[in-house]
Amino acid sequence: MATKEKTEEKYVASVGRRKTAIARARLTPGTRTAVTVNGLDLNTYFKTPALQTAALEPFLKVTLPTQFVVTITVSGGGISGQAIAVRHAISRALIMHDVSLRGALKKEGFLKRDPRAKERRKPGLVKARKRKQWSKR
Repeated sequence: MATKEKTEEKYVASVGRRKTAIARARLTPGTRTAVTVNGLDLNTYFKTPALQTAALEPFLKVTLPTQFVVTITVSGGGISGQAIAVRHAISRALIMHDVSLRGALKKEGFLKRDPRAKERRKPGLVKARKRKQWSKR
């Protein structure tokens, strides 16, 4: 009687946030580094080189002997906030994979969630701080 063995893939998952964007990253050890965001290639999803490098900065700042297949699902926010949320999620996942990377990533500021958000609109004002134009006469 033949038995089938399950090949379990060990992966590390984490969540990154920026404003209202939430990114969930899953790092699986592989032969080469391949990044997919919402089913698309990273270069297809993030069109500008600035956003592409912002998302992959954790890999660029630390040297790793292993390569990863990175699968990311991101939702909410704008495209720039999503790129920073992806950076945050990848950084957290790398820490879970190898704790010795924490110092380098913390020094770069990739582990801190950016707390800035849009200020709420106040009553009597047009926007958060913008007032209606005042007329003397």
